[in-house]
Amino acid sequence: MRAVWVTIGFLALALGVIGVFLPLLPTVPFLLLACVAFGKSSARLHRWLLAHPRLGPPIHDWNERGAISQKAKLLASLSIIAAFSISWLMGFGARVLIIQAITLACVSLFIWTRPDR
Repeated sequence: MRAVWVTIGFLALALGVIGVFLPLLPTVPFLLLACVAFGKSSARLHRWLLAHPRLGPPIHDWNERGAISQKAKLLASLSIIAAFSISWLMGFGARVLIIQAITLACVSLFIWTRPDR
């Protein structure tokens, strides 16, 4: 089972790192998943991830205060706008756009109601 958790951890970490560069892929949820997976499989990898100068702080912010940094909120909002704009420009039907708008509005509300760092 340890190998499964390590594999999940590395996949989540890879997706989280890719999410740093791709605006439509979230970073922190994947880092949190990697942290949990490494916590169940490798104390060394878990410590490394938490101590990482770039990847560790968002995990600590979330674990300690449920906080999302102002920069992350802005980037998430830009991603949400981009995702909806792409759907609209691709000509998705009104029903899909309405469902997407409601879902993205709920996600935005959740993000913006979290405390900052």
